[in-house]
Amino acid sequence: MQDAGMPLTTVSRKTFTEVAAPERLAYLSLVDFVPGTEPYEHLTTVELVPDGDGVRVTMTVDPMHDEVWTERLLAGRADELDKLARVLAEGR
Repeated sequence: MQDAGMPLTTVSRKTFTEVAAPERLAYLSLVDFVPGTEPYEHLTTVELVPDGDGVRVTMTVDPMHDEVWTERLLAGRADELDKLARVLAEGR
């Protein structure tokens, strides 16, 4: 990260735009950490749908300012969902 000119830590701010418990939430994230890019807000929507004995989680994200950053976001979110699935499978 340092070699790319990016900080090792960031503060994340979310503004919830929709909370429809227990099935849907949406939030805006402030993207103010990309060198050379003006800060902007980015939308994420999460839907939770009963599916047999479990729940299907669908996370939808708007594209970011370019394809490279969108791919980074998608990879990070996929990793987050994989970790969530592992924790749930372990029963924690």
